[in-house]
Amino acid sequence: MYYIIAAVVVLILISLKQINQYQRGVVFTLGRYSRTKQPGWRLIIPVFQMIRKVDIRVKAVDVPDQEAITRDNVSVRVNAVIYYKIVDAAKSVIEVEDFYYAVSQLAQTTMRNIVGEVSLDELLSNRDQISDRIQQIVDKLTDPWGIKVDSVDLKDIVLPDNMQRTIAKQAEAERERRAVIIKAEGEVIAAENLAKAAKILSQSDGAMHLRSLQSINDISSDQSNTIVFALPLEVLKSYSGFNKNKEN
Repeated sequence: MYYIIAAVVVLILISLKQINQYQRGVVFTLGRYSRTKQPGWRLIIPVFQMIRKVDIRVKAVDVPDQEAITRDNVSVRVNAVIYYKIVDAAKSVIEVEDFYYAVSQLAQTTMRNIVGEVSLDELLSNRDQISDRIQQIVDKLTDPWGIKVDSVDLKDIVLPDNMQRTIAKQAEAERERRAVIIKAEGEVIAAENLAKAAKILSQSDGAMHLRSLQSINDISSDQSNTIVFALPLEVLKSYSGFNKNKEN
């Protein structure tokens, strides 16, 4: 009697399988898919049934460096990271032998193809858009495997040394060009302001004389300066008019 009870207990323990919250259990009966078990303790009939546990958490796959040639024939090395998760545990077991390896290989191939369709400038400036294109393609191709690709991020784009030097020179030339333009625009604005100031001073009586006195006052703050003072024309005209009145 005790042997029978012990045998039943052992049989139950062997048949009892625990499926964690982040897992799904794909059950095969006599070699054929029968059902997908949810988390918890589940009974499996020994010999007749077997269970394959599938992790449905988000996975991050580091896509290794890939040599690719852009549309304008520039050789680059590109790597990326792809985030995906299992949405159909049964398909991920039945439709593909090793979904982890398959997704990695598919991402590598897709990344090389997309890089070959764009120029170097587009690759460097539109990284997010290119990542989205890769994500859409990989997501569509992995649908039959029960996989949902959440995102693809291009991490590094490595250029040849000669191309890096060329881009650095181009960036430096662009900065110098902008500096020259900004300086020229500043000189134009300064010239316009000086012209306006000169016009205002010429139209106001005594304004030039007051401006000269202000300049002398500013210069005189430094005792090492030697000042050669020229009388403004307004003063000379006033003096000339005073002499004429005196002669009359």
